[in-house]
Amino acid sequence: MKIIRFFIWVGLLAIILMVWNGAGSPYVIWSYSYHDNGTSDPFADRYYTSCTFINFRSSVTLPARSGRCGWVKWISAGAVQ
Repeated sequence: MKIIRFFIWVGLLAIILMVWNGAGSPYVIWSYSYHDNGTSDPFADRYYTSCTFINFRSSVTLPARSGRCGWVKWISAGAVQ
């Protein structure tokens, strides 16, 4: 019976690793670039052009989607160069 418990644990770990590699890992926003609207108001709307995300292994710079950058982005290992 102990051997079955061992294989259940190994199986769950394998499933977690497959999901992690397939869905990617979380990257957090680190920096961004944007076009200023020309006012000195720090709270004015900005149109972001690129977003740099980091995680514990690497960083990735991506173009902004519709002028916005998210706080967290899931990026798969194949998308990172």
